[in-house]
Amino acid sequence: MARPDVRRPPVAAAARDLLSTARHDLETAMTTTVATERYAAAHLAALRTAAAVLAVRTRPDSTTRGRPRTVWSVLPQVAPELTEWAGFFAAGAAKRAAAEAGLTRAVTAREADDLLRDAQTFLALVETTLGLAHQPVLPQHVDLAHRGHRDLAQRAG
Repeated sequence: MARPDVRRPPVAAAARDLLSTARHDLETAMTTTVATERYAAAHLAALRTAAAVLAVRTRPDSTTRGRPRTVWSVLPQVAPELTEWAGFFAAGAAKRAAAEAGLTRAVTAREADDLLRDAQTFLALVETTLGLAHQPVLPQHVDLAHRGHRDLAQRAG
């Protein structure tokens, strides 16, 4: 008796591109010493990761009318298992906008570090959900111990 083929549908090229760009954003977040830049890059990585899910699980619908919707508002509809993540990252969108605008007091170094870890976790979850192998994102061109000393010096000074 032949077994039915239970493979997952292929991941769209657009989704793979978004995940690749999200990985690059995470690397950028890891290598910067500026908290606002780290926060913005980590949040952007999460946004691109969520967009990859939408690229796989939605189809363009020319009959949809009305207000534009955010990735965070659509994600729970197409991936209910990611609803809490969507709410979490949606709540940080205003901080990301402030960080991108250069408001240095928009986020603390701790908030940026926490968001970076959360974005990394979210990427891992999405990649495995989509049936892709997950490799942790590692910074390519930075001495993290040295960055930590510079961060402490910036906070103290």
